[in-house]
Amino acid sequence: MSKTRRISCLAAAASAIALAATGCGAPDEGESDRGAVPDDATDCANYEQYGDLKGQTVSILGSIRDTEADEMMEAWSYFESCTGAKVDYEGSGEFESDMKVRVDGGNAPDIALFPQPGLMANFKDDLVPASEEVTKLATEGWTEDWLNYGTIDGTLYAAPNSSNAKSFIWYSPAFFNDNGYEIPTTWDDLIALSDQIAADGVMPWCVGFESGGATGWPGTDWIEDIVLREGTDLYDQWVTHEIPFNDPRIVAAIDKAGSILKNESYVYNGTDTISSTAFQEAGYPLLDGQCAMHRQASFYGAMWPAETNVAEDGDVFAFRFPEAKEGDNTMLVGGEFVAAFSDSEATEAMRQFLASELYHGARLQTGPWSTARQGVDPSKATTPINEFATEILTDPDVTVRFDGSDLMPGEVGASSFWTGIVQWVDGDKDSQQMADDIEASWP
Repeated sequence: MSKTRRISCLAAAASAIALAATGCGAPDEGESDRGAVPDDATDCANYEQYGDLKGQTVSILGSIRDTEADEMMEAWSYFESCTGAKVDYEGSGEFESDMKVRVDGGNAPDIALFPQPGLMANFKDDLVPASEEVTKLATEGWTEDWLNYGTIDGTLYAAPNSSNAKSFIWYSPAFFNDNGYEIPTTWDDLIALSDQIAADGVMPWCVGFESGGATGWPGTDWIEDIVLREGTDLYDQWVTHEIPFNDPRIVAAIDKAGSILKNESYVYNGTDTISSTAFQEAGYPLLDGQCAMHRQASFYGAMWPAETNVAEDGDVFAFRFPEAKEGDNTMLVGGEFVAAFSDSEATEAMRQFLASELYHGARLQTGPWSTARQGVDPSKATTPINEFATEILTDPDVTVRFDGSDLMPGEVGASSFWTGIVQWVDGDKDSQQMADDIEASWP
């Protein structure tokens, strides 16, 4: 999602990963980005373990739609043809509200692809815990950080599905090379580079927080990236409300973000345009040299104009959001989790397949996508940015933390945090007032 969260094009309802890859102004991926199912995934011998599922149907509900949904279904097409099972997928632009209606009405899907662990936990009493085999596959495939997000009250319910690297800063490699700029590796380096670019007559940053009914979510990522780099313990305590949202260290992180986002010498078109600039197009001035950097997740690779060469030596690429100090190795992430409401034979087989290296390797090659599943070959990704993201996401030495606002209660993560950061960047509230008001909204 894009930003993995509860939004659609018009209202706060679906994930922004779906938004980034499907509707809301994202350009369609060209056929050149479309891969094919690899040979090992077309060999029916690799599906014999699932048995004969002829006549059985598995219903799946997710927020993924359009081209991305087609590419996902292509990756499991041989599971269907080789086992005889029928997989009935539905992509919803209002996933969160649809899930509640379905479950409350006794019409839950067999499997749901949850983009928010916090939302998934709301349905714990209706979910089927991961079987011994799914647990084995998940444990061998993902680091403990990832497994924790599929675990509720000590029980694993869901293996991860897609993964997105969120701590990315987009830039023009040619612009950096022509001016002798080096990729910053620490926050101090980032500020020094921003100062240098400004002194050279170019605005260092392009920023946009507008996203319809979900306006403000791109700003929450800035705060999450900074808090994470102040310390994983602090991040975890903040997200779980072990410390209040207005803890002095969180207020300091908001101020730290403000040293860029509220700096008139840094922001293209002025800080007063941030909340009204659509996030989908906010990075485009990079292409004309009107700004130098734009913070956005790996999914943004699908949002550049169709003719843009997204590559390390292309028109645009991304580097990792710098650490607070040398030696740290963190990444803010988003993604979906495969949870089940049914324990049918076909549902269990599908859960196992979706947790397998076979599926993740296939999905990596059917279209732009990234995964944290151990064992896949990142070089098989269909785009350079997805290869880069998958390299990071599958590196066990990288400490990952899931998008904080997606873990917070909806009243905060998809409401007061969004509106609060807009009021803050517009100058209507200072950092302390913003944090105080969000803390007061915590249920």
